[in-house]
Amino acid sequence: MIELGWYPVFLKEMLHFRRKLLKLGYLFSAMVVPIIYLIAFGFGLGGSVRIDGTSYLAFLIPGLVAMSSMNNSYTWVSSTLNLSRLYFKTFQVYVQAPIAPSSIMIGEVLAGMIKGLFASALIVIVGILSAPDFRITFLFCVALLLNCFLFANMGVIVGMLTKSHEDTATYSNFFIMPMAFFAGTFFPVDKMPTLFKGVVYVLPLTHTNILIRKAGMDAEAWVSLGILAVYAALCFVCGSKLIRGYSE
Repeated sequence: MIELGWYPVFLKEMLHFRRKLLKLGYLFSAMVVPIIYLIAFGFGLGGSVRIDGTSYLAFLIPGLVAMSSMNNSYTWVSSTLNLSRLYFKTFQVYVQAPIAPSSIMIGEVLAGMIKGLFASALIVIVGILSAPDFRITFLFCVALLLNCFLFANMGVIVGMLTKSHEDTATYSNFFIMPMAFFAGTFFPVDKMPTLFKGVVYVLPLTHTNILIRKAGMDAEAWVSLGILAVYAALCFVCGSKLIRGYSE
């Protein structure tokens, strides 16, 4: 059935993910970068710096969750989609099957979200054990889900646009990596020079970091939520159009 066409795509990715999950190397690779940042910044500065009345460690952990969910949701989808298109030629099977482009999109995005949520859960567990004032709120969960959805959509777009596997690293270096450092992960955006604030507030991860640290809805939270929703909707539509127009 067309309306359930996303499920075989999703299942295929989950079976692949399960095989990787059984390897200890994958678990360590999903955690190593955030843990390094946590040790270097969180434990190194956590006892001497306070931000907005809370410890720096409690401030840093939500940012690392946002960063980890972005990296894993985006990277897995963009890399696997690029490889399946250009090298393994398995993506062509989806296109030739009686599956709507939006169903292919949904299957890939949901799989990317699961991988992003898994990596984020590892950081959350470390945060709960290491920072007594770290709290998981309703907005934390909303921001995390929306962030995974958004960057999984971006992963589809990049996976469809790239002409070689090396191109995915180029997109990451110019877009994903700068966001990880300058979008409020390690320090509040309002501490940045005025010259850069306008650029930083355009970045979607900035609004994830704002929303994920909110205890309750206020005007700023509504703005960030709206911006993330618009980004996610636009990326979903763009990714679906790229799949629909695929002709390799």
